[in-house]
Amino acid sequence: MNWIKKRNLPAVEAIKYNNCSCLGISNLWNALHSTFNYAQNHQININILEEIYDKSAKEWPPFSKEEFMKAIAKCNNSSALRPDKLSWYHLKFIINNEVCLDKIINIANTCFEIGWWLLYFKSSMTIVIPKLNKESYNFSKSFQPIILLNILEKLIKKVISKCLQFLLISNDFIYLYQLGELKQRSTSDANVALIHFIQSG
Repeated sequence: MNWIKKRNLPAVEAIKYNNCSCLGISNLWNALHSTFNYAQNHQININILEEIYDKSAKEWPPFSKEEFMKAIAKCNNSSALRPDKLSWYHLKFIINNEVCLDKIINIANTCFEIGWWLLYFKSSMTIVIPKLNKESYNFSKSFQPIILLNILEKLIKKVISKCLQFLLISNDFIYLYQLGELKQRSTSDANVALIHFIQSG
């Protein structure tokens, strides 16, 4: 694909999975699917949820134009085309039209109001690429999947993520020392938390 650099891989006869060579498309699919989705059928202990005390319900506020404009502003125009054949460049052009932006916000708000996620948002395309500097490419673990979602769904999820983070933090729904992937949290915060844990015994 034109958005990744070509890699010269060592010669590979076939990917091996469970000590068998994957000589057909179905065998190769099963090998990659089992590798990338190995936690799919694992048992989950839901009893841990009983330890979480209840919080009062909060209403989800309607989305705003500013949230969508901020979410898309930092998106790379040269990113790969999505399954719907659109890129961030196309979507930026579309939402500059106020009528189009209002329609997109209406779709997002309606999804929350009726509790339904469109099938269009659930479709994706998976690209499997080799990991760098592996000694052998005979095994499925030497490859990694990149999942491409439809561009509109990606934008709405970006806005949801930012809103959700704000609501969770402002209402004390997140553990104090949960730092990963949170806005305005850095390695300095993690260092302070670690020092506190060590000094407090």
